[in-house]
Amino acid sequence: MSAPEITIYSTAVCPYCVAAKNFLKSKGQTWTEVRIDTDPVEREKMMAKTRRTSVPQIFIGETHVGGYDDMMALHRAGGLEPLLAGGAA
Repeated sequence: MSAPEITIYSTAVCPYCVAAKNFLKSKGQTWTEVRIDTDPVEREKMMAKTRRTSVPQIFIGETHVGGYDDMMALHRAGGLEPLLAGGAA
């Protein structure tokens, strides 16, 4: 199974976005970043998909992980690595 694509909805001045990207980089991951501060259409899409207005919003494949704190909680619970490897959380 191939690793799923990671998508991060972010803004330029978001410390949690930076923290999330640094954590994923430390795991050897790459991602597609969607800047919602420069693209209002993408902001609307993110809000429709997540029902949240805050960033970052992180997707691993089709799975909405949530924000940075959500991702770290999933990591501590042992659910992030299987998801990154292409399994279910």
